[in-house]
Amino acid sequence: MNTASASQVEKDVRELFDIGAHLGHKKNRLHPKARKYVYQIVNGVSIIDLTKTVGTLQNAKTFLASQAKEGKVLLVVATKKIANQYAGDLCRQYGIPYVTNKWQSGLLTNFETIIKNVKKLQTLKDQKENGEWDKFVKHERNALDKQLMRLERFYGGLLTLAKRPDLLFLVDSKKERNSLIEAKRNGIPVVGLIDTNSDPDQLDFAIMANDDSPAVLQKVITDLIESYAKNREQAT
Repeated sequence: MNTASASQVEKDVRELFDIGAHLGHKKNRLHPKARKYVYQIVNGVSIIDLTKTVGTLQNAKTFLASQAKEGKVLLVVATKKIANQYAGDLCRQYGIPYVTNKWQSGLLTNFETIIKNVKKLQTLKDQKENGEWDKFVKHERNALDKQLMRLERFYGGLLTLAKRPDLLFLVDSKKERNSLIEAKRNGIPVVGLIDTNSDPDQLDFAIMANDDSPAVLQKVITDLIESYAKNREQAT
C-alpha cells in the first residue's frame, strides 16, 4: 500500500470511527464467523476492525460500479426502521428499485407472479391519473383508492423493476433473512451491511459495521447506492 492509499484508509477509518461504526454487539451475541472482523472485546462489547470495514466497503463499491456499467439491475432491501425511509428516498432519487416495507415471499423465486401485482399497481395509478375513475360512484372510487394504497405500500418500490434483479444490496442480513435465502437460491450476488451478530460468509460482499447507528447506515447506504447509480448513468 502506497502512502496516498494508506492516508486515505486512515481518513476513512477515522470518519467511520467518529460516527460509531466500530461498536458491535456484546460478546455473547458475536457470531463465530464474524470474529475475524473484530479487533478486540472491550468491556464485553465487540469492537469492529474498521480497516477491514473500509476494505470491504471499497470492494463492494467497486463491484456495484462494475455491475452498473454492465447494465445489471440492483434491488435494495432495507426494511429496518432506522434505514427504510432514507434508503427509499435515495432509491427514488436515482430510480433504483427497492423494498423498504416488507419482503414479499417469492419475489425472486416466483418473480412473474409477484410482478403481476406491480403491473396492477401501475394500471390503477394510470387510470386514476387519466380520470378513468370519474365514472365510478364515490364508494367505488374509495374501494379503488384502498386497493391502490395497499399495492403502493408493498409494491411501490418495484415499479422500475422490469425484470428479475441481477444483484441485491441489503441492510442487516438477520432482518432480511428471507430475501437472502431467495437470492442464494437463485444465484443472485448479495452485498450487505451487517453487524457482528451475523454470518458474513452468507454474503458475497459483507460490510461489517454498527447497523444500529443511523449515521453509519446513511453513510454506507449512500456510498453504495451512489457508486452504483453514478456508474449506471455513465454507461447509458
